[in-house]
Amino acid sequence: MNTDLTMLAASTLLTGLLVLPKGLALWTYWPVVEVLGNRENPPPLPPWAWRADRAHRNMLENFPHFAVLVLVVNAAGLANPKTAVGATVFFWARLAHAIIYIAGIWRLRAIAYFAGVAGELLILFRLLSAML
Repeated sequence: MNTDLTMLAASTLLTGLLVLPKGLALWTYWPVVEVLGNRENPPPLPPWAWRADRAHRNMLENFPHFAVLVLVVNAAGLANPKTAVGATVFFWARLAHAIIYIAGIWRLRAIAYFAGVAGELLILFRLLSAML
């Protein structure tokens, strides 16, 4: 398995794990009836739990196009060291984004987000250069 696919697998795992912080908060701060119920009038959660929820949703929004880029570049036989760097940058930037988001350090969050976008652009440029 090449670096691109390894980073795709790591990003998949990260996406799945990002549900845990809010889940932990639910089980810590709410009675079982609220966690398992319809959550119509739930008790409050700490701000970090809602930031964790938003970090997870943000990853869910950004993961599909990353996954498609990695799969297409690999299926086309175009994976190379630049796409490997792109996939690696995406994973580490998204991990940093999640940590920064949950910690509430909003000034750094955009830097991490756009670093992930830059990683995707490296892969996209490889695909586009092969089509021209």
